[in-house]
Amino acid sequence: MAQVQKFVENHHREPIKHLLIGSPKAVTSTIHYLQVIGYASVGDWSQLLPTANPDEVMSILSRQILVS
Repeated sequence: MAQVQKFVENHHREPIKHLLIGSPKAVTSTIHYLQVIGYASVGDWSQLLPTANPDEVMSILSRQILVS
């Protein structure tokens, strides 16, 4: 437990954004895969947003990570 406390004290949180861009099927499939491997829940991602390109969408995930 002391090691965890020391790790936290020597690090700070910073925001990071993940951006998926592709076909609706590819983006949705990737979001579901990231949930299966325990990285992020489906509900953590934004809704699918259109891009300027036809048949292309994007979705954004914002997280806080510990950095040294």
